[in-house]
Amino acid sequence: MAAQRSSAPPAAPDLPALGGRRSSYRERVADALRAALIAGELRPGEVYSAPTLAARFGVSATPVREAMLDLAKEGLVDTVPNKGFRVTAVSEKQLDEYTHVRSLIEIPTVVGLAATADPVSLEALRPAAREIVTAAAAGDLIAYVEADSRFHLGLLALAGNSHLVEVVGDLRKRSRLYGLDALVRAGRLEESAREHLELLDALLERDERAVRAVMTRHLGHVRGLWAAP
Repeated sequence: MAAQRSSAPPAAPDLPALGGRRSSYRERVADALRAALIAGELRPGEVYSAPTLAARFGVSATPVREAMLDLAKEGLVDTVPNKGFRVTAVSEKQLDEYTHVRSLIEIPTVVGLAATADPVSLEALRPAAREIVTAAAAGDLIAYVEADSRFHLGLLALAGNSHLVEVVGDLRKRSRLYGLDALVRAGRLEESAREHLELLDALLERDERAVRAVMTRHLGHVRGLWAAP
């Protein structure tokens, strides 16, 4: 059993806004915690107490405890009685399988949008794409992961299949991108973040070949650039 951290992690910025949808504060906290988990700021095997996480995010312990219980239902953390919550480990094989399924779903779906998506709807995703670049430049991994999720799920939603979006959303929650911090330190995360703008431009140009190339390269980062600790 991993020991609980003896001191609180460094203070984090205010919880990021989550775009156009209304959400409860509990949901906002849960989204930020998921993003921290995906980015590796919450590490597998570590036990975190609600007060420690609350101090980090600048909120009270109650919404954090409630949000962590939501994450426990999703299998992302385990409850440790009288201590807090332990982040569940994900094997390399599982991560490979998640990424494989995502590629089978996302690449052909997004390529198809080159012929069907409304240009106005595509342009509506540009602010999220720019937010990803801004977060990458600032080294704000939580904001980066949240904006990235909004962009990709919003893009997939244009295909009109809510079940597809739900499946990919679940796979994204289970992914781990432990290499993001190293890319920030190397000044390379902003480069891959700009692929979101490149993808939008290719979609607006109705260039299916370019869309496929960008999506293939972009998803390849999940087990490549973004994966290595």
